[in-house]
Amino acid sequence: MQNFPCNRCGVCCQNVNLADETRFLDRGDGTCSHYNELSKSCTIYANRPEICRVDLQYRLHYAHLYSWNEFVDLNMQACRQLAELKKMEL
Repeated sequence: MQNFPCNRCGVCCQNVNLADETRFLDRGDGTCSHYNELSKSCTIYANRPEICRVDLQYRLHYAHLYSWNEFVDLNMQACRQLAELKKMEL
């Protein structure tokens, strides 16, 4: 299994309010309380919650439903949709 091809744009970290599984991370404006906007990085990356670990989520919940490549494709679609949503907000 290869690493998830994250480009570290931060768009998923800026929309944690959209999913029940990540809403607890919201600092009040939809952005994760651990997201550093200047560096576009997670301030607790090494100790981030399980929901933020794409490979772990795949193994725990989705490996029986999708191949890794299918799962990556689905997640990349979600990334693109979130990026489009962010553009509309600007």
